Amino acid sequence: MNVLVTGSTSLLGRSLVSRLIDRGDTVSVFQRRPSGLGVTEHLGDIADGAAVAMSTDGVEAVVHLAARVAMTGPWPEFKRTNVDGTRNIVEAARASGVRRFVQVSSPSVAYYGAPLVGATAGPADPDRARGSYARSKALSELVALAGHSKEMAVVALRPHLVWGPGDTQLVGRIIDRARAGRLVIVGSGAALIDTTYVDNAADALVAAIDRAPEIGGHAYVVTNGEPRPVHELLSRIVLSAGLQPPRARVPLHAARSIGFVAERIWERRGSEGDPPMTTSGAEQLSTAHWFDQRETRRALRWAPAVNLSDGLDRLREWFESGEGGTASLGVSTSSPRNRR
Repeated sequence: MNVLVTGSTSLLGRSLVSRLIDRGDTVSVFQRRPSGLGVTEHLGDIADGAAVAMSTDGVEAVVHLAARVAMTGPWPEFKRTNVDGTRNIVEAARASGVRRFVQVSSPSVAYYGAPLVGATAGPADPDRARGSYARSKALSELVALAGHSKEMAVVALRPHLVWGPGDTQLVGRIIDRARAGRLVIVGSGAALIDTTYVDNAADALVAAIDRAPEIGGHAYVVTNGEPRPVHELLSRIVLSAGLQPPRARVPLHAARSIGFVAERIWERRGSEGDPPMTTSGAEQLSTAHWFDQRETRRALRWAPAVNLSDGLDRLREWFESGEGGTASLGVSTSSPRNRR
Protein backbone atom coordinates (compact mmCIF):
# COMPACT_ATOMS: atom_id res chain seq x y z
CA MET A 1 0.00 0.00 0.00
CA ASN A 2 0.87 3.66 -0.29
CA VAL A 3 0.83 4.78 3.37
CA LEU A 4 1.12 8.28 4.82
CA VAL A 5 2.37 8.58 8.43
CA THR A 6 2.03 11.87 10.30
CA GLY A 7 4.32 12.57 13.24
CA SER A 8 6.93 10.08 12.04
CA THR A 9 9.81 11.59 14.05
CA SER A 10 8.47 10.15 17.31
CA LEU A 11 9.78 6.86 18.73
CA LEU A 12 6.64 5.04 17.64
CA GLY A 13 6.52 6.84 14.28
CA ARG A 14 10.04 5.78 13.34
CA SER A 15 9.40 2.19 14.34
CA LEU A 16 6.18 2.12 12.32
CA VAL A 17 7.80 3.57 9.19
CA SER A 18 10.59 1.00 9.41
CA ARG A 19 8.08 -1.85 9.59
CA LEU A 20 6.04 -0.57 6.68
CA ILE A 21 9.14 -0.22 4.50
CA ASP A 22 10.37 -3.68 5.47
CA ARG A 23 7.12 -5.28 4.31
CA GLY A 24 7.18 -3.47 0.98
CA ASP A 25 4.78 -0.57 1.45
CA THR A 26 5.44 2.80 -0.18
CA VAL A 27 5.71 5.27 2.70
CA SER A 28 5.47 9.06 2.86
CA VAL A 29 5.54 11.18 6.00
CA PHE A 30 4.19 14.52 7.18
CA GLN A 31 5.72 16.54 10.01
CA ARG A 32 7.21 19.94 10.81
CA ARG A 33 10.89 19.01 10.33
CA PRO A 34 12.80 16.53 8.15
CA SER A 35 12.72 12.99 9.52
CA GLY A 36 15.81 11.57 7.87
CA LEU A 37 13.93 8.31 7.26
CA GLY A 38 14.73 8.15 3.55
CA VAL A 39 11.11 8.39 2.38
CA THR A 40 9.02 11.02 0.63
CA GLU A 41 8.57 13.94 3.04
CA HIS A 42 5.83 16.53 3.30
CA LEU A 43 6.86 19.31 5.67
CA GLY A 44 4.33 21.55 7.37
CA ASP A 45 2.09 22.18 10.33
CA ILE A 46 -0.71 19.66 10.87
CA ALA A 47 -2.98 22.61 11.70
CA ASP A 48 -2.38 24.05 8.20
CA GLY A 49 -5.21 22.56 6.14
CA ALA A 50 -3.68 23.48 2.80
CA ALA A 51 -0.36 21.83 3.61
CA VAL A 52 -2.08 18.72 4.90
CA ALA A 53 -4.27 18.45 1.80
CA MET A 54 -1.18 18.29 -0.43
CA SER A 55 0.18 15.25 1.46
CA THR A 56 -2.67 12.80 0.82
CA ASP A 57 -2.72 12.66 -2.97
CA GLY A 58 -2.49 9.05 -4.13
CA VAL A 59 -2.43 7.70 -0.57
CA GLU A 60 -4.35 4.50 0.27
CA ALA A 61 -3.88 4.49 4.07
CA VAL A 62 -3.10 7.10 6.73
CA VAL A 63 -1.71 6.59 10.23
CA HIS A 64 -2.15 9.80 12.20
CA LEU A 65 0.43 10.08 15.00
CA ALA A 66 1.14 13.82 15.03
CA ALA A 67 0.07 15.40 18.31
CA ARG A 68 1.01 17.88 20.97
CA VAL A 69 2.07 15.76 23.95
CA ALA A 70 2.48 17.55 27.27
CA MET A 71 1.08 17.46 30.79
CA THR A 72 0.40 21.19 30.91
CA GLY A 73 0.06 24.14 28.56
CA PRO A 74 -2.48 26.52 27.04
CA TRP A 75 -5.66 24.85 25.80
CA PRO A 76 -5.64 26.69 22.43
CA GLU A 77 -2.33 24.99 21.55
CA PHE A 78 -3.69 21.52 22.32
CA LYS A 79 -6.87 22.24 20.37
CA ARG A 80 -5.01 23.63 17.38
CA THR A 81 -2.70 20.64 16.94
CA ASN A 82 -4.68 17.72 18.29
CA VAL A 83 -8.26 18.61 17.39
CA ASP A 84 -8.00 20.95 14.40
CA GLY A 85 -5.03 19.01 13.04
CA THR A 86 -6.96 15.74 13.20
CA ARG A 87 -9.92 17.34 11.45
CA ASN A 88 -7.58 18.55 8.69
CA ILE A 89 -6.04 15.16 8.02
CA VAL A 90 -9.40 13.32 8.17
CA GLU A 91 -10.95 15.75 5.69
CA ALA A 92 -7.93 15.61 3.38
CA ALA A 93 -7.90 11.81 3.49
CA ARG A 94 -11.60 11.59 2.66
CA ALA A 95 -11.25 14.07 -0.21
CA SER A 96 -8.30 12.13 -1.66
CA GLY A 97 -10.07 8.78 -1.59
CA VAL A 98 -8.03 7.25 1.23
CA ARG A 99 -9.56 3.86 2.11
CA ARG A 100 -8.02 3.18 5.54
CA PHE A 101 -7.34 5.60 8.40
CA VAL A 102 -5.76 4.74 11.76
CA GLN A 103 -6.06 7.36 14.51
CA VAL A 104 -3.41 7.00 17.21
CA SER A 105 -5.24 7.93 20.38
CA SER A 106 -4.59 7.43 24.11
CA PRO A 107 -6.22 5.51 26.98
CA SER A 108 -6.38 8.87 28.79
CA VAL A 109 -9.45 9.74 26.67
CA ALA A 110 -11.48 7.39 28.89
CA TYR A 111 -9.63 7.88 32.21
CA TYR A 112 -11.56 9.90 34.76
CA GLY A 113 -9.45 9.46 37.90
CA ALA A 114 -10.81 6.12 39.13
CA PRO A 115 -8.70 2.92 38.87
CA LEU A 116 -8.89 1.00 35.59
CA VAL A 117 -8.67 -2.70 36.42
CA GLY A 118 -8.93 -5.10 33.50
CA ALA A 119 -10.72 -2.33 31.59
CA THR A 120 -11.74 -2.33 27.94
CA ALA A 121 -11.75 0.68 25.63
CA GLY A 122 -14.45 2.84 27.17
CA PRO A 123 -15.95 5.72 25.19
CA ALA A 124 -13.83 8.84 24.73
CA ASP A 125 -15.35 11.59 26.89
CA PRO A 126 -13.80 15.06 26.57
CA ASP A 127 -16.03 16.45 29.32
CA ARG A 128 -14.61 14.04 31.93
CA ALA A 129 -11.05 13.62 30.64
CA ARG A 130 -8.31 14.81 33.02
CA GLY A 131 -6.29 17.72 31.64
CA SER A 132 -5.92 19.49 28.33
CA TYR A 133 -3.95 16.72 26.63
CA ALA A 134 -6.51 14.02 27.45
CA ARG A 135 -9.43 16.29 26.60
CA SER A 136 -7.92 17.22 23.22
CA LYS A 137 -7.14 13.58 22.40
CA ALA A 138 -10.71 12.60 23.30
CA LEU A 139 -12.06 15.25 20.96
CA SER A 140 -9.64 14.24 18.20
CA GLU A 141 -10.63 10.57 18.51
CA LEU A 142 -14.29 11.53 18.18
CA VAL A 143 -13.46 13.65 15.11
CA ALA A 144 -11.59 10.75 13.52
CA LEU A 145 -14.24 8.10 14.22
CA ALA A 146 -16.94 10.45 12.93
CA GLY A 147 -15.15 10.19 9.59
CA HIS A 148 -15.67 6.43 9.39
CA SER A 149 -17.69 5.32 6.38
CA LYS A 150 -17.89 2.49 3.89
CA GLU A 151 -15.55 4.53 1.67
CA MET A 152 -12.94 5.16 4.43
CA ALA A 153 -12.62 2.76 7.35
CA VAL A 154 -11.39 4.52 10.50
CA VAL A 155 -9.89 2.70 13.49
CA ALA A 156 -8.69 4.35 16.72
CA LEU A 157 -5.80 2.65 18.51
CA ARG A 158 -4.84 3.70 22.05
CA PRO A 159 -1.28 2.47 22.81
CA HIS A 160 -0.66 2.73 26.55
CA LEU A 161 2.66 4.17 27.80
CA VAL A 162 4.85 3.31 24.80
CA TRP A 163 8.55 2.93 25.63
CA GLY A 164 11.81 1.47 24.37
CA PRO A 165 15.41 2.40 23.58
CA GLY A 166 15.60 6.05 22.52
CA ASP A 167 12.34 7.01 24.25
CA THR A 168 12.39 10.66 25.33
CA GLN A 169 8.94 10.61 26.90
CA LEU A 170 8.44 7.88 29.51
CA VAL A 171 11.98 6.49 29.80
CA GLY A 172 13.69 9.81 29.17
CA ARG A 173 11.79 11.63 31.89
CA ILE A 174 12.22 8.81 34.41
CA ILE A 175 15.97 8.62 33.84
CA ASP A 176 16.39 12.39 33.83
CA ARG A 177 14.67 12.67 37.21
CA ALA A 178 16.50 9.67 38.64
CA ARG A 179 19.85 11.19 37.69
CA ALA A 180 18.81 14.45 39.34
CA GLY A 181 17.64 12.65 42.49
CA ARG A 182 14.04 13.79 41.95
CA LEU A 183 12.34 10.48 41.16
CA VAL A 184 9.86 9.53 43.90
CA ILE A 185 7.21 6.89 44.53
CA VAL A 186 3.73 8.37 44.91
CA GLY A 187 1.64 6.54 47.47
CA SER A 188 2.45 2.88 48.09
CA GLY A 189 3.86 2.18 44.62
CA ALA A 190 1.74 -0.97 44.51
CA ALA A 191 -0.78 0.16 41.88
CA LEU A 192 -0.69 -2.12 38.82
CA ILE A 193 -0.03 -0.42 35.48
CA ASP A 194 0.54 -1.80 32.02
CA THR A 195 2.86 -0.47 29.32
CA THR A 196 3.62 -1.16 25.65
CA TYR A 197 7.03 -1.93 24.19
CA VAL A 198 7.51 0.19 21.07
CA ASP A 199 7.91 -2.74 18.64
CA ASN A 200 4.61 -4.20 19.82
CA ALA A 201 2.82 -0.87 19.41
CA ALA A 202 4.18 -0.51 15.86
CA ASP A 203 3.10 -4.05 14.97
CA ALA A 204 -0.39 -3.29 16.31
CA LEU A 205 -0.62 -0.21 14.08
CA VAL A 206 0.35 -2.26 11.03
CA ALA A 207 -2.33 -4.79 11.99
CA ALA A 208 -4.87 -1.97 12.32
CA ILE A 209 -4.11 -0.81 8.77
CA ASP A 210 -4.64 -4.31 7.44
CA ARG A 211 -7.80 -4.99 9.46
CA ALA A 212 -9.41 -1.55 9.12
CA PRO A 213 -12.13 -2.61 6.63
CA GLU A 214 -13.38 -5.25 9.10
CA ILE A 215 -13.02 -3.36 12.41
CA GLY A 216 -13.54 0.26 11.36
CA GLY A 217 -15.56 2.54 13.60
CA HIS A 218 -14.11 1.18 16.85
CA ALA A 219 -11.38 2.04 19.37
CA TYR A 220 -8.97 -0.45 20.94
CA VAL A 221 -6.45 -0.13 23.78
CA VAL A 222 -3.05 -1.69 23.04
CA THR A 223 -0.66 -2.88 25.77
CA ASN A 224 1.83 -5.63 26.47
CA GLY A 225 -0.78 -7.23 28.70
CA GLU A 226 1.72 -7.57 31.57
CA PRO A 227 0.64 -5.26 34.42
CA ARG A 228 3.24 -4.67 37.12
CA PRO A 229 3.39 -2.52 40.30
CA VAL A 230 4.50 1.00 39.43
CA HIS A 231 7.40 0.77 41.90
CA GLU A 232 8.70 -2.35 40.12
CA LEU A 233 8.49 -0.72 36.68
CA LEU A 234 10.25 2.46 37.79
CA SER A 235 12.96 0.43 39.53
CA ARG A 236 13.59 -1.84 36.56
CA ILE A 237 13.81 1.09 34.15
CA VAL A 238 16.35 3.00 36.25
CA LEU A 239 18.34 -0.18 36.94
CA SER A 240 18.58 -0.61 33.14
CA ALA A 241 20.48 2.68 33.12
CA GLY A 242 22.76 1.62 35.98
CA LEU A 243 21.03 3.90 38.49
CA GLN A 244 19.64 3.25 41.96
CA PRO A 245 15.90 2.62 42.26
CA PRO A 246 13.85 5.38 43.89
CA ARG A 247 13.37 5.13 47.64
CA ALA A 248 11.68 8.40 48.53
CA ARG A 249 7.91 8.22 48.89
CA VAL A 250 5.35 11.01 48.78
CA PRO A 251 1.75 10.53 49.98
CA LEU A 252 -0.83 10.95 47.24
CA HIS A 253 -2.49 13.96 48.88
CA ALA A 254 0.87 15.71 49.13
CA ALA A 255 1.79 14.88 45.53
CA ARG A 256 -1.53 16.27 44.33
CA SER A 257 -0.97 19.48 46.29
CA ILE A 258 2.56 19.83 44.94
CA GLY A 259 1.28 19.23 41.42
CA PHE A 260 -1.50 21.80 41.78
CA VAL A 261 0.92 24.47 43.02
CA ALA A 262 3.52 23.61 40.35
CA GLU A 263 0.93 23.87 37.58
CA ARG A 264 -0.18 27.32 38.77
CA ILE A 265 3.45 28.52 38.90
CA TRP A 266 4.16 27.16 35.41
CA GLU A 267 1.05 28.88 34.04
CA ARG A 268 1.81 32.19 35.73
CA ARG A 269 5.41 32.23 34.50
CA GLY A 270 4.56 30.85 31.07
CA SER A 271 7.26 28.21 31.58
CA GLU A 272 8.04 25.74 28.81
CA GLY A 273 7.81 22.01 29.38
CA ASP A 274 6.16 20.20 32.26
CA PRO A 275 6.54 20.89 35.98
CA PRO A 276 8.23 18.20 38.13
CA MET A 277 4.81 17.06 39.36
CA THR A 278 1.25 17.58 38.12
CA THR A 279 -2.10 16.60 39.60
CA SER A 280 -2.82 14.16 36.78
CA GLY A 281 0.71 12.75 37.03
CA ALA A 282 0.24 12.12 40.76
CA GLU A 283 -3.01 10.28 40.05
CA GLN A 284 -1.51 8.13 37.32
CA LEU A 285 1.47 7.15 39.47
CA SER A 286 -0.77 5.99 42.30
CA THR A 287 -3.82 4.57 40.49
CA ALA A 288 -4.13 1.17 38.81
CA HIS A 289 -4.59 1.30 35.05
CA TRP A 290 -4.34 -1.92 33.12
CA PHE A 291 -6.50 -3.32 30.37
CA ASP A 292 -8.12 -6.54 29.19
CA GLN A 293 -6.43 -7.25 25.86
CA ARG A 294 -8.58 -10.11 24.60
CA GLU A 295 -10.86 -7.98 22.41
CA THR A 296 -7.90 -6.04 20.98
CA ARG A 297 -5.99 -9.18 20.07
CA ARG A 298 -9.02 -10.82 18.48
CA ALA A 299 -9.87 -7.76 16.42
CA LEU A 300 -6.32 -7.05 15.22
CA ARG A 301 -5.25 -10.71 15.00
CA TRP A 302 -2.13 -9.49 16.79
CA ALA A 303 -0.16 -10.36 19.91
CA PRO A 304 2.95 -8.74 21.43
CA ALA A 305 6.18 -10.19 20.08
CA VAL A 306 8.42 -8.66 22.78
CA ASN A 307 7.58 -9.36 26.42
CA LEU A 308 8.34 -6.96 29.25
CA SER A 309 11.50 -8.71 30.44
CA ASP A 310 12.98 -8.90 26.94
CA GLY A 311 12.13 -5.25 26.35
CA LEU A 312 13.92 -4.26 29.56
CA ASP A 313 16.93 -6.33 28.49
CA ARG A 314 17.02 -4.42 25.20
CA LEU A 315 16.79 -1.14 27.12
CA ARG A 316 19.70 -2.16 29.37
CA GLU A 317 21.79 -3.18 26.36
CA TRP A 318 21.06 0.17 24.76
CA PHE A 319 22.25 2.04 27.83
CA GLU A 320 25.33 -0.17 28.10
CA SER A 321 26.18 0.58 24.48
CA GLY A 322 26.67 4.22 25.47
CA GLU A 323 23.72 5.51 23.46
CA GLY A 324 21.54 6.18 26.50
CA GLY A 325 23.21 9.28 27.90
CA THR A 326 21.11 12.39 28.61
CA ALA A 327 22.13 13.97 25.31
CA SER A 328 21.22 10.85 23.36
CA LEU A 329 17.85 10.58 25.02
CA GLY A 330 17.12 14.13 24.03
CA VAL A 331 15.84 14.86 27.54
CA SER A 332 14.83 18.47 27.64
CA THR A 333 12.56 20.86 29.45
CA SER A 334 11.26 22.22 26.18
CA SER A 335 7.68 21.54 25.24
CA PRO A 336 7.22 18.80 22.62
CA ARG A 337 5.25 19.86 19.56
CA ASN A 338 3.40 17.87 16.93
CA ARG A 339 4.60 14.47 17.99
CA ARG A 340 3.19 11.50 19.79
